[in-house]
Amino acid sequence: MTQYSIVTDLNKCVGCLGCSVACKVVNNVPIGSFWNKVLRIGPNPAAGGTDFPNVEMYFLPMQCQHCENPACVDVCPTEASHKLTDGTVQIDKEKCIGCQFCAMACPYGVRYLNEEERVVEKCTLCEQKISQGELPQCVAQCGGRARFFGDLEAGLDTFVAPSVTANNSDRSYEGLAAARITLRECIERQYSRDYSESDVHYLPNVGNDPSFIYILRDTAWRS
Repeated sequence: MTQYSIVTDLNKCVGCLGCSVACKVVNNVPIGSFWNKVLRIGPNPAAGGTDFPNVEMYFLPMQCQHCENPACVDVCPTEASHKLTDGTVQIDKEKCIGCQFCAMACPYGVRYLNEEERVVEKCTLCEQKISQGELPQCVAQCGGRARFFGDLEAGLDTFVAPSVTANNSDRSYEGLAAARITLRECIERQYSRDYSESDVHYLPNVGNDPSFIYILRDTAWRS
């Protein structure tokens, strides 16, 4: 069964907010609302340290986790919130009555009420793009190549990011936009470090089974 997801290498994320800005632009997200925002975690004391400079910090992109068992779907009285066969969680605005039960049920606080349309909105994982074989905008516009998109059923190493190296033979806009590099290829080409099972993290699971994965090495995971 397909479960589309995003893997973020937090050791490569510099908190530039490029993913957040790109998301707002392509999805026309209202001012003051966010489908994707970046949190700063820390600075916190590092192992064996108590104060500066013995501290550590990382940036954590936060958005809908497109959970395997989404609580928002369970509580929706009109079935406006629903899960597709590709694993993404979507909202049918024609059915949404703006009750916000889903927003209250979400453990990550990533849904909001569009006051003008009176419907709840959130990250769609750029369904309009991935259905056409494109990458979600936050992945496509990540300048640090920290975000990768793929199917969890195929394994993390198969997740892909844009490839904009000189190895691309097609230098046209369309060719560059279509070029891909996998997480494993990034590691083999030394664009990023390898990771172990202990470096793989999820947001807190309260029975909803979040699908988004975060890789964090050499730093204490806090969420």
